[in-house]
Amino acid sequence: MATVGKVITCKAAVAWEPGKPLCIEEVEVAPPKAHEVRIKVVATGVCHTDWEYLFETGKGMKFRPFPLVLGHEAAGIVESTGPEVTRFSPGDKVIPLFLPYCGECERCLSPKTNHCKKNWTNMQAGVLADGTSRISCKGQQVYQFLGVSSFSQYTVVPDTSVAKIRSDAPLDKVCLLGCGVSTGYGAAINAGKVEKDSSCAVFGLGAVGLAAVMGCKVAMARRIIGVDINPDKFEKARQFGATDCINPRDYSKPIQEVVVEKTGGGVDYALECVGSPAIMNAAFESTRDAWGTCVIAGWTETEVMSISVEKLLMGRTLKGTYFGGWKSVKDVPKLVDDYMNHKLKLDEFITEKLPLVQINKAFDLLKSGKSIRTVISLQDS
Repeated sequence: MATVGKVITCKAAVAWEPGKPLCIEEVEVAPPKAHEVRIKVVATGVCHTDWEYLFETGKGMKFRPFPLVLGHEAAGIVESTGPEVTRFSPGDKVIPLFLPYCGECERCLSPKTNHCKKNWTNMQAGVLADGTSRISCKGQQVYQFLGVSSFSQYTVVPDTSVAKIRSDAPLDKVCLLGCGVSTGYGAAINAGKVEKDSSCAVFGLGAVGLAAVMGCKVAMARRIIGVDINPDKFEKARQFGATDCINPRDYSKPIQEVVVEKTGGGVDYALECVGSPAIMNAAFESTRDAWGTCVIAGWTETEVMSISVEKLLMGRTLKGTYFGGWKSVKDVPKLVDDYMNHKLKLDEFITEKLPLVQINKAFDLLKSGKSIRTVISLQDS
């Protein structure tokens, strides 16, 4: 290809400073270095974590340097590879991932976790292995959010953070497996290990929560209660498998008391998919004593939750999950296969499709609660 080994000039949505709308800019994307892959991004989802970092940095999110290109839920095509890359070739369809999988470290070799730390510290700081970003704009370095930066038509990521997927997969659908759907679905299947005929409550019915509902349904839970303050989401939740939907604002008592009352003692599994310590506590207290399990899937980096020790001592389990427990590079291609074989829903999450130039509208839709997932078409801009 004519671009191999050269700087690519393309469009990206740049966040110049916190709290301000994204700006569509021309950026330069450098060629990949050793163990790196340059990707032509075809489609990206707009995740609440992107919005939260831009508008609530320093609150629930740790500070990361600006300017940066957000976006971490995407799919694309390999444009070129750097030296020592052996598993990818130009033209491969791929999903870039914020969670690495080197396949060699103690954590990758253990069935107990998916928390590979390869390049972890640098990627969290918005740079690659050598401590720099591959994206620049107007003569200055632009940081790569979580090492991905999918709000750019091209990006460069480490080869340990890329999943090669089947060639017939629709990129504008499977991009959702880069974050939200995988996280919620895995929270139920992997972290919670929801059992047949069990009762479940899912707190928060955004993309992560709906995916958790889907996971509970696949696990053949008997009762799945969706909890959200936006009743407009209830119909969609029922499509994914919710048997009941309740709005905390319809009750004068705490929602955990409502769930305990409705289930005759609490649910077997509660999945928190919001990222709010207060809701985490409510989810925990909605579980049945002796064996209830609460899984925290909602994202927050700086906040602290507080729980009653007595409720924990009475046999409940509280656990967290990151990316749904999936070993990223290894497991995402299997999730793509499940979608292609009609075992996993993706189309139903997508409520809007917009070009890159309308990225700020996608944030508005997300914050207003009017969309589940907006998919941005990068090459239509």
